[in-house]
Amino acid sequence: MNTSHPRRARTWRAVATAALALSAAAGAWAQAYPAKAIKLVVPYAPGGSADIAARLITDEWGKALGGSLFIENKGGAGGNIGVDMVAKSAPDGYTIGLQTVSLAINPSLTAKMPYDTLKDLAPIGMVASSQHVLVVNNALPAKNVKELVALLKAKPGQYSYGSAGAGSTFHMSAELFKAVAGTPIVHIPYRGGGPAMIDTMSGQVAMSFPVLSAAQPHVQAGKLRALGVTGTKRSPLMPDVPTIAEAGLPGYAFETWFIVFAPAGTPKPVIDKLNTSLNQALNTPALRERMARDGFDPTPSTPEQARARLEQEMPKWAKLIKERGITAE
Repeated sequence: MNTSHPRRARTWRAVATAALALSAAAGAWAQAYPAKAIKLVVPYAPGGSADIAARLITDEWGKALGGSLFIENKGGAGGNIGVDMVAKSAPDGYTIGLQTVSLAINPSLTAKMPYDTLKDLAPIGMVASSQHVLVVNNALPAKNVKELVALLKAKPGQYSYGSAGAGSTFHMSAELFKAVAGTPIVHIPYRGGGPAMIDTMSGQVAMSFPVLSAAQPHVQAGKLRALGVTGTKRSPLMPDVPTIAEAGLPGYAFETWFIVFAPAGTPKPVIDKLNTSLNQALNTPALRERMARDGFDPTPSTPEQARARLEQEMPKWAKLIKERGITAE
């Protein structure tokens, strides 16, 4: 562009000077950040996998960041209420959130979303992934995944599974199982994963897909039979339990992943500082060991990689939800 005209040249110099000043101010602000405690919103009640993941990382993350983080649980609407709270917060780095794979699922599950996932949120980074496990009532005659699929096909609609609620990861892992296996199973939603697992033990429902770490004590005590873990590899928590894919259902894989994010418009130097410190924390041997004990596999990433994961998974779940007519009700 021609900037030879004196007035035009002065205008461009002014714009450039202002841009440099803003950049310098943002950099200085990032250096001073954090000047106070950071709120980490978990959009579920205490005790769930997202809450556990958040409580595992906050201390080490705070140390690496040179500040402190505190958790606020804001449950409801499958996580949408808490995420919306973050989306509508000031983009100053002092209110951030942690959500599961439901961040990619909910836009296709909820008719009227209170926020736009890709426009209103700025991913900071991935935190970890974890597995669910297919467990059945001990009285069920199926001893493995192949036998279970055969039983379900022989008696269509006669067996049910419990979930932590419509749209939960328990629900989606089971619906994916139904889709890959081609088996009808009746969905019984509960208010949380605990009640669904208790009713699996009592025989009110035949099976469920709880978080692996929550199911482990009951499997070890012989109260539930584990047929397969949902991920792509066996878990150190249940090394003798095969993946569902290797146990007879090729093509099946489901993992819950955890992502942290800020409101859109949060300055990039602040996002970068949060990301760098988070990755530093996730690479700490002591934290990695604690996370592994609770069934989490740390997955450090860049903000760009976190956004890419979100963008890749949203169409996948949209397709499954549409094909199977799944709703949040």
